[in-house]
Amino acid sequence: MKLNGRRESTNVEDRRGTVGKAAGMGLGGIAVVALLTLLMGGNLGDVFQVVMQNAGSQTAAAQYEPTAENEALAKFSRQILASTEDVWSRYFADNGLGSYRAPTLVLYTGSTSTSCGQGQAAMGPFYCSADEKLYIDLSFFSSMRQQLGADGDFAYAYVIAHEVGHHVQHLLGTLGQAHQQMARMSKAEANRTSVRIELQADCYAGVWGHYESALFGSLEEGDLEEAIRCASVIGDDYLQKKAQGYAVEESFTHGTAAQRMRWLKRGLNSGDIRQGNTFSLADSQL
Repeated sequence: MKLNGRRESTNVEDRRGTVGKAAGMGLGGIAVVALLTLLMGGNLGDVFQVVMQNAGSQTAAAQYEPTAENEALAKFSRQILASTEDVWSRYFADNGLGSYRAPTLVLYTGSTSTSCGQGQAAMGPFYCSADEKLYIDLSFFSSMRQQLGADGDFAYAYVIAHEVGHHVQHLLGTLGQAHQQMARMSKAEANRTSVRIELQADCYAGVWGHYESALFGSLEEGDLEEAIRCASVIGDDYLQKKAQGYAVEESFTHGTAAQRMRWLKRGLNSGDIRQGNTFSLADSQL
């Protein structure tokens, strides 16, 4: 991708080097945690451990220095977020969807607190509609390259655009409706609905890519292939087979490799979110 000279979003919280909830906890915060620890059956030793963990977290934050690669990825992420702001603001305005409210990108290391619970790097990038923020530990991109063989700037951009796709779902009301329905479903039914949510976000990521290319001419030869390759190796079937040698369809929550590639391509080719109505199709049509 050609991003030289492109602006960087300011809707970013940089929490890198801050360890989880404990970091930055003042004496009042320690007192509250200590009291809760005692009330739940803990002892003074447990309280001391909380205090020491807090001190260690603050020390880790003070000593943290990002690598050059990490800094480059942070800049890249800010530029891609800025692109999604430009694309979706224009798309909402041109299609009578109202004013686009941009999400906040949170960069963190290891773990961090969110309005949806504690976020962990092992979860991969995720979006929380309760605070309208997307969370990324930048080490995920290294894991993509080393463990899945998915590499390239447009592959990384697709990951960010997919999470922004969830934000678009949230703004349009789709995400909230789906989550309400899932709360009343069996586990298997909820998983199938989750697949529809994720495939639609893939399509929306493709819609972003369509207009990113049209508006800025930033895509280069091989970029689309990078994103499609990435979609193929983060399919539930591929990941399960890689991890355990077989796949269990009933447990899929994001869709198969073929499905993820298909819906990403649909968005890339059409540039139309109406082409991403995964909820109107039978399972066999996904």
